[in-house]
Amino acid sequence: MPDVTRAGRLATLRQLVGEARFASQADLIDALAAQGISVSQPTLSKDLLALGAVRQRAADGSLVYASGSDEDRGATMDKLARLCAEMLQSLRSAGNQIVMKVPPGAAQYLAASLDAAALAGVMGTIAGDDTILIIAVDEAAAEQVVSRISEMTKSGRPREGLADEH
Repeated sequence: MPDVTRAGRLATLRQLVGEARFASQADLIDALAAQGISVSQPTLSKDLLALGAVRQRAADGSLVYASGSDEDRGATMDKLARLCAEMLQSLRSAGNQIVMKVPPGAAQYLAASLDAAALAGVMGTIAGDDTILIIAVDEAAAEQVVSRISEMTKSGRPREGLADEH
């Protein structure tokens, strides 16, 4: 089974938690294994914490893992803004593609934060060692994403009042 990056594992975990009900970490470990991702329980715990996943009571009274609240969403955006301010070295776009340069070793970490933020217009990210490729839905969306990331980089804070669900 091929190794999966932390960003890839987090993206898969986020998708699983958003689409189905899991009552235990063992259930999540099994679901990840079905996706070809092997993970230990301590690593899964850290991943759930990084995603802001929480255990909530379902309609039937059982506790299940769920995506975080709007408060968690604000924390995710604050973290992304802080990371952009600390790490972003350059930001360029061409068509619907955006290239971010960061210090060596930082790309996957920042890409995971970008994925967690679920910025409007972003289809996905690909991270190398010091480069992140962001694919936007179209050129106009890419321009908006560049503007948003540029503002976060300058201010260290997320732009107020924009919904990012897609």
